[in-house]
Amino acid sequence: MKMNKIASVVCTMLVLCGGVCASEMVDCIDPFIGAVTYPESGLRGNEAIHGFGKTFPGATTPFGMVQLSPDTVTGGDNGSGYSYVHDTIEGFSFTHMSGIGYYGEFGNLQVMPSDLPKSAFSHDEESASAGYYRVRLVDAAVTAEATASRTSGMLRFTYEREGDGIVRFDLARRIGELWRAKRFGRQSFTMTGQDTFSGEIVCDHRDGGWGRGKGKVDYTLRFAGRLSRTPNTVDVFGGSSNCTVRMTFPVKAGESVSVHVAISFSDIPQTPADCDFEHMRCAARKSWSNALGNIEIEGGTDAERTIFATALYHAFIDPREVGRAVLNGHDFTRRTVFSGWDVYRSAFPLYTLLRPDVVSDTINSMMDTVVSGKRKTLPRWDIFGCPQGCMIGQPLVSVMADAWEKGIRTFDARLALDLACRSLEAEGNDRRLGYKPGSLSETLEFAYADWCCARIAEMLGEKEIAARYLGYAQSYTNCWSKEVGWMRTRTADGGWLEWQGREKHGQGCMEANPWQQGWFVPHDIEGLIRLMGGRRRFTEELERFFSVVPDDFRWNDGYNHPNEPCHTLPFLFAHSTKPDETGRWTRRICEKAYATGPFGLCGNEDVGQMSAWYVLASIGMHPLCPGDGKWYLTAPVFKSVKIRLDPRYYSGRMFEIQAPRTKPGAWRIKGVKLNGLTLDRRWILTSEVTAGGKLEIEIDE
Repeated sequence: MKMNKIASVVCTMLVLCGGVCASEMVDCIDPFIGAVTYPESGLRGNEAIHGFGKTFPGATTPFGMVQLSPDTVTGGDNGSGYSYVHDTIEGFSFTHMSGIGYYGEFGNLQVMPSDLPKSAFSHDEESASAGYYRVRLVDAAVTAEATASRTSGMLRFTYEREGDGIVRFDLARRIGELWRAKRFGRQSFTMTGQDTFSGEIVCDHRDGGWGRGKGKVDYTLRFAGRLSRTPNTVDVFGGSSNCTVRMTFPVKAGESVSVHVAISFSDIPQTPADCDFEHMRCAARKSWSNALGNIEIEGGTDAERTIFATALYHAFIDPREVGRAVLNGHDFTRRTVFSGWDVYRSAFPLYTLLRPDVVSDTINSMMDTVVSGKRKTLPRWDIFGCPQGCMIGQPLVSVMADAWEKGIRTFDARLALDLACRSLEAEGNDRRLGYKPGSLSETLEFAYADWCCARIAEMLGEKEIAARYLGYAQSYTNCWSKEVGWMRTRTADGGWLEWQGREKHGQGCMEANPWQQGWFVPHDIEGLIRLMGGRRRFTEELERFFSVVPDDFRWNDGYNHPNEPCHTLPFLFAHSTKPDETGRWTRRICEKAYATGPFGLCGNEDVGQMSAWYVLASIGMHPLCPGDGKWYLTAPVFKSVKIRLDPRYYSGRMFEIQAPRTKPGAWRIKGVKLNGLTLDRRWILTSEVTAGGKLEIEIDE
């Protein structure tokens, strides 16, 4: 997005929303960062799949149910439905997901102010800010604007020509669909008054959606809407399986029609009371201002502040709320879109600091999918309790252990332990063999999950269970091959999978090669060091691993920031003979792998994970092993960071990180003080953070 467009949006918001200072973090958000699903050329293989952010630029609120955004494409592996490299828009739908692959989901209730199947547009006439999106549709001769609240969204169409203004609804459309004409889903639409309507959209996985149907996601979206004007005509086409609705309004040039729609994934929602677009737009901006208000930064460049604000914004889109529920006496907000294998590494640790309620809600929601009978085991990936997850491991066990260790106690920990044990016994490493045959990635991920299960048991005083699962957590050692000097996939007969070298992708690895996956022993780094022959060799291997990284941090065979298996690895240097290298690499990643603009993310956003990594690394602390209570320190991007701790869970005090001498290119930590006392370690405890206080990091210029 061009700077003049950003300035225009900010100035407009100052007028509309009461003269708010443009230096607020909310005004630094650029929703176009990462909004590319794929480029027209230049990428191949895994790089093409994971090449850019796959975010959407439309209007939403923090963890809200609605993501009202333009659609430039339907079908294919284009999960967000929008790509900046396209030049036409086919409509605006009320639900999306940010930064995912697997052919996407949602994209429901698409609205278009024209009979055209799509309209050309120019980025010069497109803009976006927190909770607001605007574009001129050239062929349709209509300016479309979108804003949102937690449970509803509003579109405003301004027509350039006198005549019939058209509003067309496509109720059957779905991102990742198998076919345009639905065979199993159904839809309904009813005018409930002269200017009000309601209906429902029943989505069946046999028509596609998540994983083009393989994810087995089924849901019903119910809606109720209000129009700012009474339509002249309302025509419904397609029947109950492929329903479209066409409305006409007599308009003069420059006149507008607004459509306000509330949605629900349970009962039909209440019909919106009005179509006050500007009021909703200002409220959406305020919701983001409040959400980002519990963290303050000073210093950094304009670009770094934009990247930081937008990273927080992207991290706060999911897991979205979809209702209220009670589980074993704990009242909670039901949430969905849990990208477990991605987000347990950075996003959920970030939420433990800034939004512990979201962590608790998610744990309760995911456990409820098992208690309610929707699933037999804890989800690795969740959309409405779908029985078929994707990815590997048991990431929710990590989230539960990390939450309980940090004092987030608004969930039933004994139920959590029971479900963790049940899930790991059903899906985890083969207890007889001591590994997962055919999969190095699963063996290592499940070993870590076993350790997390042991941590929960230990904190609950269940010593026998803790001891058993600590033993299981050592199963990673069974994949160390002395022959090749690295981690290697075992076969069911006790042998080894054919070795094709560390750099060759596959070989039992999920979206990785053995070189990238083999480091993943976060719960026992010292044990890994012993397997490798000592700290000196560990350091040499780590340096070699990072030495092959390209300057732009795009997809590669060494440290691969575009994908999650590598995200904790820069912090391994804290256990090496060269601990300062953590600062070197995190600063370089922040400076080279993140940027402003549509191509500003080097890999899939993955529902907040890519952005959450930046937030934590840029403030100077990131976990290596969620669940152990440690935050590893690194060189901050910003001179000052202040975090307001939630009094419902923590002290309610402020935790400050000060690094007054930090600047571009400076990464070597000279000394660390906590509340005035010198620290001789490169990590701090969660208890030291949540008590409030000041962490001072001195950077050697």
